[in-house]
Amino acid sequence: MKDFFKQVAATFVGLLIFSIISSIFIFIGLIGMSLSGSQSNTIKNNSVLVLNLSGSMNERVEDDFQAKITGQMTGQIGLDNLISGIRKAKNNDNIKGIYMEFGAFTADSYASMQAARNALEDFKKSGKWIVAYGDIYTQSNYYLASVADKIYLNPQGQIDWRGISAQRLFLKDLLAKFGVKMQVAKVGAYKSATEQFTGDKMSEADREQTTAYIGSIWKNILKEVSKARNLSTGKLNEYADSLITFAAAEDYLKMKLIDGTLYTDQIKNEIKKRLELKDSEDINQVSLADMADEPDDEAYSGDDQIAIYYAYGDIVDGAAGGFFSRKQNIDAQTVCKDLEKLKDDEKVKAVVFRINSGGGSAYASEQIWHYIVELRKAKPVVVSMGGMAASGGYYVSAPANWIIAEPTTITGSIGIFGMFPDVSGLLKEKLGVKFDEVGTNANSGFGTLSRPFNAEEIAYLERYIDRGYKLFRHRVAEGRGMTDQQVEKIAQGHVFSGEDALKIKLVDQLGGLDAAVKKAASLAKTKSIYTKSYPEPVNWLDQLLGEVRNESYLDDKLRAEFGTYYEAFSILKTINKQSAIQARLPYMLKIN
Repeated sequence: MKDFFKQVAATFVGLLIFSIISSIFIFIGLIGMSLSGSQSNTIKNNSVLVLNLSGSMNERVEDDFQAKITGQMTGQIGLDNLISGIRKAKNNDNIKGIYMEFGAFTADSYASMQAARNALEDFKKSGKWIVAYGDIYTQSNYYLASVADKIYLNPQGQIDWRGISAQRLFLKDLLAKFGVKMQVAKVGAYKSATEQFTGDKMSEADREQTTAYIGSIWKNILKEVSKARNLSTGKLNEYADSLITFAAAEDYLKMKLIDGTLYTDQIKNEIKKRLELKDSEDINQVSLADMADEPDDEAYSGDDQIAIYYAYGDIVDGAAGGFFSRKQNIDAQTVCKDLEKLKDDEKVKAVVFRINSGGGSAYASEQIWHYIVELRKAKPVVVSMGGMAASGGYYVSAPANWIIAEPTTITGSIGIFGMFPDVSGLLKEKLGVKFDEVGTNANSGFGTLSRPFNAEEIAYLERYIDRGYKLFRHRVAEGRGMTDQQVEKIAQGHVFSGEDALKIKLVDQLGGLDAAVKKAASLAKTKSIYTKSYPEPVNWLDQLLGEVRNESYLDDKLRAEFGTYYEAFSILKTINKQSAIQARLPYMLKIN
């Protein structure tokens, strides 16, 4: 017994010591963060803003306290921070130019790249220069780099320029090997999300719409690169058809895609020449982090607030993980509460709802739709669409006073579906599980794992789905000032680019977040404004006490190995936890 108490006491003391040591490390980390945050970031004269473009760019990157403490930073760039930093650099007389160095850099969409490129275009209006350098330019990176005054490439580098393709992954035959089939009820000839699990190739309707919207995106890319590099769109298409990805660097120079070839150490001399520095002098470099605390001369400053509410990721009903979850979601329960607070906040005169989502739960989308309707009764609501605002993403956008999209935004997809796995083949044929059943009523066994739905049950589901589709269609008609019949002509799950959506009145204007803020101020009839972003950052204490990450180390490794293909498989492990009725784009949309 004495040994038992000794062991208990030892365990208690060990835990106490561990807690004390952990607290000390956290305290030291907090002091370091505090000191670094309090240091002056005054920009020296003759500086250059250095954009090290590697990792991934998302709508908004949360300030991760845990990552700062442990030193395990995510390698993510927030589009909002990037645009803000570029705008501040434009108006700072001490910054003479921007140097962009491209690494393995990706963005969630071409629309995000387009927004960043537009900010760089605006920077050049100040008369300042931009220089780009890369060892290898991916196609989307070259699109962004093309805005530069000069583009340099490593002598052994490459430019990936081959046009855009959209790939679908089909899992029907894979599931069949395990005795699993997907039972589907859907509305919309173009609603192709379910085809991934029920077909083995793209339907003609999906092929038609996909060809149209990737064609629209490519046309925008060609137009802007053509203007920047003084090359015809025909010549750029010729290069793409020739697969110049494998050309020699000197050939890119002849094609006028670059302005020179340099090794990494040689690019410094090019920057020094522009800054009129001697070889012995150092370059004053400024990072995006340095720009964070600098004043923004173009920032709105006034008495009336325009709230910018960021909503990006899958639309779900209930959080799918805590703050440290790697997968960002639009949790309807949280969003609705936030929107209600904005409605009741007298300081807020208008709301810009920044949406980047391919949809998700139809039920959750309806809840957010309701709260935006209520918000609009109190103050103007302007939607700013990012890379995607489709299906459920469009559902929640429809009631806004005004909708603004990037030309390369993917939107529309007005349609819903229900998808239910039939695992009876796996259980009975593969695993040898036997079932028997008794029931009190005709449909008391509905949803059982022992058999697929019968014809009568499928008919009930289809009527339910059809009712949900008609509600979605009517919501759009109400919001856009159309009849249900007019919406039907552009619905059926049809996906459009932002540019094409403007032609059919699904959006009101092409542009970015700044255009949305200006429109919101105009609708609110106020000029003395300031902007504030929501949801507000989670403070360090709430992060520390919050829920742990809900994904495993294995998830991270598989995602790193399979890239975007991983998302298609990961949906299988959570399919029973999702809302039965979905308003979303295809589960996996890979655009190269």
